[in-house]
Amino acid sequence: MERISYKDDDQFCSGHVACGGCVEALALRVIINAVGPDTVGVVAPSCAAVILGGHPMSSVSIPFIHGTLESAAASASGVKRALLAQGRPDTTVLCLAGDGGTYDIGLQALSSAAERNEDILYICFDNEGYMNTGGQKSSSTPLNAATGSTPSGKLTAKKNLIEILAAHRIPYIATASPSHLNDLAAKVEKARGIRGTKVIIVLIPCLPGWGVADDSAVKTARMAVEAGVFPLIEVTDGVNYSISESARAQPIEAYLSLQKRYSHLSRADISRLRDNLDQERGILSRRAGDSGAEA
Repeated sequence: MERISYKDDDQFCSGHVACGGCVEALALRVIINAVGPDTVGVVAPSCAAVILGGHPMSSVSIPFIHGTLESAAASASGVKRALLAQGRPDTTVLCLAGDGGTYDIGLQALSSAAERNEDILYICFDNEGYMNTGGQKSSSTPLNAATGSTPSGKLTAKKNLIEILAAHRIPYIATASPSHLNDLAAKVEKARGIRGTKVIIVLIPCLPGWGVADDSAVKTARMAVEAGVFPLIEVTDGVNYSISESARAQPIEAYLSLQKRYSHLSRADISRLRDNLDQERGILSRRAGDSGAEA
């Protein structure tokens, strides 16, 4: 087991209102400390916005603007341009949103910011649904997952946001997990040193939304990586793919069994999911191989 190398600089405070056992708070702690104090944040309505809270009771020491669900990337772009006008080009602009505010409602603003290559660091906390409004499905919800609006299972596959962003040829895209904190911190620090639009998607197993035990969120996130459901990757300039973690050390059944949202699946359903996973893994491996960066 890899030892966690982490230094806490008190950027993230105790007393926040995340659910007990929520790994979004853990990921936030690492991210906020990694970006450092010379940062201005923008947050879309989401679990992250609730966890951060508002002035003067915020759980973070850096300033955050609470914006609208559809305009987080646009607001972050405006903040960055204001900082440039003030002669502060090195101040990091950190944008936080959920999958609803990224894959769905905020996609237009994110696409526009990416097309302009705005110098922002955009973090998507992907819990694969609208989890703080009743657990409805989003376009990030995986195939066959049960949600409040798809109780028998979602009929369509998860949107491949990585490929959509890669088509914009932005300088840096990555996936990360709270089960691999060294990798998460390293990717945030790497993104800080790159000019242009950087997007990191962090998988966040939602305890009530996924039907995961209160003490099993990190385990579930790790299983997602080890089963190949959520490989940890990097994409530079939209064309160079590398895989930092994608080992198939666990069968997909082990990952699915931790979650109530998949309890309705038949053996045939699981077999189809395995086939789809193998196909997507093959595509990713070929792209990483073509880039000369297969893990």
